[in-house]
Amino acid sequence: MAEQPVFSAPPRPSRNPALSMCIDLHTHSIYSDGNCTPAELVALAVANGLRGLALTDHDTVEGVEEIRRLGTEVGIAVISGVEISTSLHERTIHILGYGIDPANAELLRWLVPLQEGRERRNAAIIQKLQNLGIDITAEEVGVISRCGQTGRPHIARLLMAKGVVDSFDAAFRRYLGRHRPAWEGRFSYSAVETIGMIHRAGGVAVLAHPGQIDPTMVAQPALVRELARRGLDGMELHYPTHTRRMKKHLKALAAELGLLVTGGSDFHGNTRPVHRLAGKNMGFCPPCSILEQLTARLTGLHH
Repeated sequence: MAEQPVFSAPPRPSRNPALSMCIDLHTHSIYSDGNCTPAELVALAVANGLRGLALTDHDTVEGVEEIRRLGTEVGIAVISGVEISTSLHERTIHILGYGIDPANAELLRWLVPLQEGRERRNAAIIQKLQNLGIDITAEEVGVISRCGQTGRPHIARLLMAKGVVDSFDAAFRRYLGRHRPAWEGRFSYSAVETIGMIHRAGGVAVLAHPGQIDPTMVAQPALVRELARRGLDGMELHYPTHTRRMKKHLKALAAELGLLVTGGSDFHGNTRPVHRLAGKNMGFCPPCSILEQLTARLTGLHH
């Protein structure tokens, strides 16, 4: 557990009526597969009037300290975060860790196999694309990714830049998605292992975009109940592609199980237009009360 809090104080109501009371607890930076730096993310958050923010890069906490410092400078509450792709009953589910200590030595060691798995998968994907006659190299992908964790989104951007596909989604539909010609799996921990590691790092574990698991919402009740028995703390209720029906079901499930609810845009930058950073005038505005409840839970853990 962290010796120092890994989150800022909860936001106070702004005296500036122009500022919204929105938060965004699901964003990505250049340290994983986003195309904004932490500084650019914070600048966008200020422009959108956000009161709270979390950086949840895939399999890395490399940008957390930087964005916390930048958030403090502009008066935005920042929660430390990470997003981990896990498995449960042969399903891939994503779990967000909030309030984790980014300097936790066990966590940093635990992330290494995930990071190495990404590197091996990237090499295999590039080889498969080359075998399909596509002119692509690891060095070119490296230029796209710039730093941090490189993954399929960077390869998709390169395919777009080379004119192989005309959109980000097309890259996944034609080449990079599951069962496509350049698909390659990678190492992942189980959901239960991931929840345990998040707890040992001083954080709370939240199921990301649960509506994506099964659009019919048939699978979620049993799956979420099982995860709750295994220590899940919350789930992401507010998400750009969650329909009103999905939110109604998820909210009832969270209430039944005593789970926190959170919200975030899953912002990656300009590659995913549906996932714009939250803001009162952006059509997506998770309420500030979410951050207050999450901060209260984390305060209890760290005292």
